[in-house]
Amino acid sequence: MPTATELEGLARSIGISAEELAEAQLAYVERATPGEGYTTVRSKETEVKERTEEPPVDRIKVLDIFCGCGGLSCGFEQSGDFAVTAGVDLLGDRVDSFRRNHRFATTIMGDIRTFPLDKLGQHGLAPEVIIGGPPCQGFSSIRPFRTLTEGDPRNTLIEEFVLLVGELGPRWFVFENVVGLLTHGRGAAFSALFKGFEDAGYSLDWRVINMALFGLPQARERLVIVGSRDNEAFEWPLPTHEYSGRSMAGKDALRLHFDPLFAGLLPSAVTVMEAIGDLPEIPAGGSANQYRSDVIPSSYAAAMRGNRDALTMHEATAHGEKMLEIIRHSGTNRSALPEGMTSSGFSSCYSRLEPDKPSVTLTVNFVHPSSNRCIHPYQDRALTPREGARLQGFPDAFEFSGTRAQIVKQIGNAVPPILGRAIANQLALAMGHRRPSGSNQNTSSSFSTPQENAALSSTRVVAG
Repeated sequence: MPTATELEGLARSIGISAEELAEAQLAYVERATPGEGYTTVRSKETEVKERTEEPPVDRIKVLDIFCGCGGLSCGFEQSGDFAVTAGVDLLGDRVDSFRRNHRFATTIMGDIRTFPLDKLGQHGLAPEVIIGGPPCQGFSSIRPFRTLTEGDPRNTLIEEFVLLVGELGPRWFVFENVVGLLTHGRGAAFSALFKGFEDAGYSLDWRVINMALFGLPQARERLVIVGSRDNEAFEWPLPTHEYSGRSMAGKDALRLHFDPLFAGLLPSAVTVMEAIGDLPEIPAGGSANQYRSDVIPSSYAAAMRGNRDALTMHEATAHGEKMLEIIRHSGTNRSALPEGMTSSGFSSCYSRLEPDKPSVTLTVNFVHPSSNRCIHPYQDRALTPREGARLQGFPDAFEFSGTRAQIVKQIGNAVPPILGRAIANQLALAMGHRRPSGSNQNTSSSFSTPQENAALSSTRVVAG
């Protein structure tokens, strides 16, 4: 809220009373539920809901911080070796979605900066692994770990993650974030973060991972840091698909990539139409609740669909006539539009996805064509929430909670489960929870064919 002086000045300039302006602003704040919650949503009273089912004793316990709707946790549980026992997030709709899909987890809706760390450890049942991707707004440099204190209002959210890891002392942690963190402050921020984890007593390894290499129909890159308390070795997963697109990381970044020496041994990256081609055609503003019966779904689409009969969330945005005219003329970038049809926007706005390639990185506004490239390859409309969920690797059985706008933000902000599963498989190996030759060794891509799995043994990863 503005100060009283600010309210008076603003009210004077627009000809209303300061009381009216304060009332209107307060009403807006109370109903706002934007995607970047920690920067725009006021902290509310913490709400804790206990798990509905006790975790299996033979699974490794995981605590998910900044859990969102639970994409990273979903991937960890898909591996079969881990049980996510607690999840924390500020926004209620995210926590509701997380709870619907993680029956072993106690959910905590509230600000991590005000929740006692010892209670967090209790709710997480003394987790062996902590995972999460803290929002990096406001992060410029991290103080020495020994100077971080619980409840210090100066702490950024990334510092809170470091503090939590240091205080709870899990055997391992997995930190994921945007690739831009590598170059923020000319690399000073990443160096400070690295030192913060080291000061907390962890040995570290990191990579930039493009998830198209692991069967996601989207060229989405993330920075992943894995930390070990006991200096144990971690081997990064092998790609399951060929993909050689450009990287957002600098040329010196450590990246997992496909080695061209082994071209032809792995399947090509999953494409947009392989991901959504079994979903029925609908117009702008239309919807459908049944899958197409006239097409055979790809292996990826079949895996996403599972044994479901009813289709959900396949509802297209109702575009106005002016937007529909823009969509009809759209191509693979904004320059395909007739001159003067749009007056502003990035080169990737108002453009179609290419059908035979993975999609570009999805944003939280993928149902609006003025956002990043999100127009259907053939149909004159933006993507539906279901199509967005498919491109993010969420199974159709994953249950989202909230309004349509909230669900779209949840999907766009999520960590694809495919990344979580690939990391979890390797972490289980590092923790001695599965044998390298075990029957579930190839679950890093549940969409792999026997031929694809055979090819895995002939591939290697090069850090370059």
